[in-house]
Amino acid sequence: MEPVDDQLRVSTPEQYAALGHPMRLRLLFTLGQQPATTSQLAAALGTNKGNVAHHLKMLCDAGLVRPAHERRVRGGTERYFERAARRFDFAGEGLAEQTALAMRTVGEDMAAAPVEPHVVLRQLRLSPAQVEELTATLDRLAAELPEADEAQPRYGLLLGLYQHRS
Repeated sequence: MEPVDDQLRVSTPEQYAALGHPMRLRLLFTLGQQPATTSQLAAALGTNKGNVAHHLKMLCDAGLVRPAHERRVRGGTERYFERAARRFDFAGEGLAEQTALAMRTVGEDMAAAPVEPHVVLRQLRLSPAQVEELTATLDRLAAELPEADEAQPRYGLLLGLYQHRS
């Protein structure tokens, strides 16, 4: 089994199309914890296995999810799936629409979180050099922040920098 890539650049129309549904984003979030079967994902997301299988196929076809391993159980085979990368970076055509969908999905997850989320929104005036420095700092933070052991709860981390339209 190949190790999961550290990061994957999402940039093709096929990848954006695969991410065009909240269930597929939730599958990616859930698979960020550990590889899982269709049954495990359906139970975790409160849906049926057929729905999960359909959305997993789309994510696999786009290269965002892949089969991890198989395990023989009770005369059958369980297939586990995993994310193709630990981190997804977004670029290219379709980014604005995909970001809006991701923000709605993340907002719904935040609203349902068992602990009050920490959210900061700030507008700044920045020079091009400051934008470059802040972008590099955010990239480093997302890539280098060490994870605690598996007994600790998982948190979502959404970092973004965008030029305000006004």
